[in-house]
Amino acid sequence: MSKITALWLLLCLFLIPGCVTADDVTLSALMQKGEHHALIKEIQPRLDKGGEVTSFQLLLLGSAYYEVRRYQTVLTVADLMDKRVAAGDDNFFGGDLSVYPAIFRAATYLDQGEYAKAIDFAARAGSRLKQNQIFYRAQLIQISNILGVANAFLGHREVAREHLAVISRVDLEKSNLGPEKFIAMARIHMALKEYGKALLSVDDPRAEVPASLKIHYDPTFQAVPRFFIRCKSLYETGKQAQAKQGYDQLLTHPQISQFGGIHWRVLQDRARIAQTEGAIAEAIKMLEKAIEIIEQQRSSIDSESGRIGFVGDKQSLYHALVPLLLAHGLEARAFEYVERSKARALVDLLATQKSFAARPREAQGGDILLRLMGAESDLVALAAPEQVAATRSVAAYEIRRSLKAQAPELASLVSVASTPLKEIQQSLQLDEALLEYYYTDQDLVAFVVGREGLKAVRLERAGLEDRVIKFRASLSNADSRDYLPQSEQIYNRLFKPLLGSLKVRKLVVVPHGVLHYLPFYALRSERGFLIDDYSLRVEPSASVLQLIAGRRDKAVTTALLLGNPDLGNARLDLQFAQEEASSIARILPNAKVLLRRQATPDFVKQQGGRFPIIHFAAHGLFNPAEPMNSAVLLAPDRSSDGRLKVSDLYSLSLDANLVTLSACQTALGKVTTGDDVVGFARGLLYAGASSIVSSLWDVDDLATRDLMVGFYQNLAQMDKQEALRQAQINTRKKYEHPNYWAAFILTGNAR
Repeated sequence: MSKITALWLLLCLFLIPGCVTADDVTLSALMQKGEHHALIKEIQPRLDKGGEVTSFQLLLLGSAYYEVRRYQTVLTVADLMDKRVAAGDDNFFGGDLSVYPAIFRAATYLDQGEYAKAIDFAARAGSRLKQNQIFYRAQLIQISNILGVANAFLGHREVAREHLAVISRVDLEKSNLGPEKFIAMARIHMALKEYGKALLSVDDPRAEVPASLKIHYDPTFQAVPRFFIRCKSLYETGKQAQAKQGYDQLLTHPQISQFGGIHWRVLQDRARIAQTEGAIAEAIKMLEKAIEIIEQQRSSIDSESGRIGFVGDKQSLYHALVPLLLAHGLEARAFEYVERSKARALVDLLATQKSFAARPREAQGGDILLRLMGAESDLVALAAPEQVAATRSVAAYEIRRSLKAQAPELASLVSVASTPLKEIQQSLQLDEALLEYYYTDQDLVAFVVGREGLKAVRLERAGLEDRVIKFRASLSNADSRDYLPQSEQIYNRLFKPLLGSLKVRKLVVVPHGVLHYLPFYALRSERGFLIDDYSLRVEPSASVLQLIAGRRDKAVTTALLLGNPDLGNARLDLQFAQEEASSIARILPNAKVLLRRQATPDFVKQQGGRFPIIHFAAHGLFNPAEPMNSAVLLAPDRSSDGRLKVSDLYSLSLDANLVTLSACQTALGKVTTGDDVVGFARGLLYAGASSIVSSLWDVDDLATRDLMVGFYQNLAQMDKQEALRQAQINTRKKYEHPNYWAAFILTGNAR
């Protein structure tokens, strides 16, 4: 339901010729009919040309952008409206407009999954709410609705019910707010999963718009959300036939595509119904359409955690589609959607970066990217739904082709399309196979991809997360052998069933979810550890292979080694990290060694691009709440606090053969519901690094010193993948427990 447009039911009493301008009547009519794209097309050009746009018209514009899920633009309109209100344009025929910027922000953050922010801005709006004005009741419903839903999603059920009670007490006398009131109540009931009560709310006779008021406006903007809530409640309460009939009516509604938050949900439930009826082809088609819709919507969110939260509750679409495709032998299509589910969140996250490294080979990429973003923005905001596909084929598609030609690496991170299977296969070495895992609540599948073929193998799903977490915990005690039975159990579950499909000994492993935390080399069969039989590298997605395929190592004429930075606390000193850097310097020619206070992030940012090898022997800080703020802790100086953050990496141009993060937990990224693992390795790949070595947990710095020295010695006669593997095997001879050697992984190119 619309949390922004409740106002219009009240306004329709006033929006008649003689009371306001004809222009405002026309614009309001578009909103009332749910013609959001047409309304945007009327108002946005005025802003673009620097024309006069009133607070009232900004309210219309922001409402329209909200309904088509253009969240970044909603927030921009809120900022513009704040300025108009501050300048005195805060009233419309006795109605206070000053609270709407906060309502815009609250509604946007609610949709993005940032419930605490939504509550904060809704509370701000509530604190400024003026009772003696004509919009008071409409605003009270909107604010209480946001507060109720957000608190319900956070598990604050009693608080949600308090806001529900506030809405229930709103007097409807001399108003047309009945539909808005009862839809708001229904939404809170839905958030509380009280679908029976939600159905009672939307079916309440007072939720109907009086016929006498329909003379003045078309209630489309209310009818669609209300009808969806009714269908959803019918579906969740087991009334499938009635729900199916209602959903089919919604899908034929001329404005359904303009209700972005509703359209994909209708398709999802309708696909579930089709599946129960055995209409699998129809279910697949609907799920694919729903995924197309949400992937278009996400590109407008300009907030890291909001963007990921927005993806999170939509992963069920991929979870539903992939097993259906597999069940019907469509393994290649299933693999494509697995890649899309893993890669899309990262693509959107990178779109929030304010700057990207300008490399000579991609000098035009930034300008082309700006053109692409503008073209896609215009398509969503201004074109009628039936025109979008045709327009995109002749405009945005051509810009994408230009971006891919001029800046292929940047294109691979901002392109909506996933990498075709054949291109991934061609990126594999002849003696190498790709092993990609994917799981849902019910299913676990491993895709085994070779240069010529693909096979999907179903694996046992039950209890996977608990088993991996317990295994990781057992590895933390280097004096215990409790890890052995768990290691063997995970091997038997995740790897043994694949042996018949694996014809090579070199593997590219793409984990999913909790498997990103799994040290695969430490899995144990009856013959020994996995490291004894296989050589592997770990990638965040299969599409990364195309990104790095064309990178070639430069001659190693120098190296940059940063060791034991001075963090201002003696307890954080790493004695053996300093020795590690010094020892490696004796192996690599003309190495520049920066120790203690010299090891600053500024040097890396300014001079890092000169070095084919960069080695960090330092602490790492993993921030699970904000993974882009995870950092390598270097020495502070006058211009920085010493943190080299993940977000910094995307504006660097390193072009290094190898970056080694011999630090704590640097391989860990935030494992979200969108499987968007954003760690140092991902940022370094974009910065131009060909290969990255990183660690999954805090490693003893003495053992790390020995392992790293062995690794660099091995590079003289082995590729990086085998050099790391042999260094780990040799370290195991001295330090038997996997805690000392299994944490390190290679990402990127093996050679």
